Amino acid sequence: MEQNHRDVLLKASGLCKYFQQKDFMGRNKSEIKAVDGIDLEIRKGETFGLVGESGCGKSTLGRTLIRMYEPTKGSIVFKGQDISFIKGQNLNSIHRQMQIIFQDPYSALDPHHNVREIIGESLSAIGGRSKSEIDGRIEAMLKKVGMKPEDMYKYAHEFSGGQRQRIGIARALCVEPEFLLCDEPISALDVSIQAQVVNMLEDLQKELGLTYLFVAHDLSMVRHISTRIGVMYLGRLVEVADSEELYENPLHPYTRALLSAIPVADPKLAAQSNRVMLKGELPSPMDVPSGCHFHTRCLYKREDCSKNIPKLTEITPGHFVACPYAQEISS
Repeated sequence: MEQNHRDVLLKASGLCKYFQQKDFMGRNKSEIKAVDGIDLEIRKGETFGLVGESGCGKSTLGRTLIRMYEPTKGSIVFKGQDISFIKGQNLNSIHRQMQIIFQDPYSALDPHHNVREIIGESLSAIGGRSKSEIDGRIEAMLKKVGMKPEDMYKYAHEFSGGQRQRIGIARALCVEPEFLLCDEPISALDVSIQAQVVNMLEDLQKELGLTYLFVAHDLSMVRHISTRIGVMYLGRLVEVADSEELYENPLHPYTRALLSAIPVADPKLAAQSNRVMLKGELPSPMDVPSGCHFHTRCLYKREDCSKNIPKLTEITPGHFVACPYAQEISS
């Protein structure tokens, strides 16, 4: 997926992450291809949305990109530097620039530490700051996420889910990263709080010049916050396009089925909507289909779909799809 953009912050080429399943004797039993040959570019200052069914590899891709996981093969280039297999202090330096907001705010915060200790741990690890400087930084970050300075002496159980997620965001931002993996940051929150957190993330992005990879199930929210969107299915990207283009003109059969499942509040409009019903169930990642991973559920599959692996191809400017028959199907 080649693009002539000088502002590319993060680029993956042929990226794979496989997990070995072992039997009770510790011997390799099978291989899960969670991420299987991803080509991706994320531009500086944008929000790249990543959607797909549970188990498709969204979170694994995100965590591999920020080097929480070591890739099985392929390359990751961040700010022009290949970070695919770096270790030690060099990796620590990268982790300061690439942070994560976790999905579950209840398990992401250590219940034995107060907020000051939770946020200050990473600042202490970096070094070069006095205790008063660290406290000042923590207070400033808490204010940025809508919390009070005195909250730094409280413990996780004293906060609501939304407040805990704000603390998690403050922790991620305190080391001044350039790239944030937002790993379903609102899925565990009450609906009334979700919009507040998303609006805050947008404000912080503008203020601090951040770049986001936003992983989510809520397709309506992804459309709202994302500049571009990638659709994943069983470890592969099947479509990438600008947010509005993807929603208005989906080309891949899987994308069309996914978008047709978005709930419609108006009963009359819901009755008139053309819901695309997929046949079969999502295959096991331990036994993925050959060729196009989607061919076992595709309503338009051809004879060669089970043999050939489709490549992401630019159909219109900025709109990539991994299906040779996409334009014919969508017409």
